[in-house]
Amino acid sequence: MPDIPIKKLVVQVEEIFHEGGPRTDKPLKRGAVLAVIENPFAGRYVEDIAGYMEELKPVGLTMARRLLDALGGDASEIEAYGKGAIVGGAGEVEHGALWHNPGGYAMRELLGDTKAIVPSTKKVGGPGARIDIPVAHVNAAYVRSHFDAIEVGINDAPRANEIVLVLAMTTGPRIHARVGGLAAKDIKGEDGLR
Repeated sequence: MPDIPIKKLVVQVEEIFHEGGPRTDKPLKRGAVLAVIENPFAGRYVEDIAGYMEELKPVGLTMARRLLDALGGDASEIEAYGKGAIVGGAGEVEHGALWHNPGGYAMRELLGDTKAIVPSTKKVGGPGARIDIPVAHVNAAYVRSHFDAIEVGINDAPRANEIVLVLAMTTGPRIHARVGGLAAKDIKGEDGLR
């Protein structure tokens, strides 16, 4: 377990067989893991906060492993990812930005040589606040079929002095993706874009 104590860990997994179109035998799995931690900067302005990203790295790895396990444990099955944070009211949105590196690099470490940037979002909110976590293909940002979002939240978090950290992964494109663009099978994998 990481040095930063996790107050609560929530894992959610969806299995989608269809959205009104033909049913698939192998469902799309979409999952998220949320961790509630104390915000060490709550209630005051601190100029130098960037060092806290290093302390969050073990939290990121713990969360990424838990989510990968919940989705079946096979890193090669993960095709899209995203991250985000909800900062309690005594904090500021910049405290959520601390999650960019530790959250993104934790997933990239577990999933192997992914090329694409991990999409992200953050906001300030109170207990029960919900957030849409954007997801995109792990190797090419222009793969339109994998653009999606996963809505998450916890009924009693974040309290004013807390942060809810979020990681999200999926095992494929939207279940009935058919609006064109770069296909996953055509990814060159050179720059994280195409």
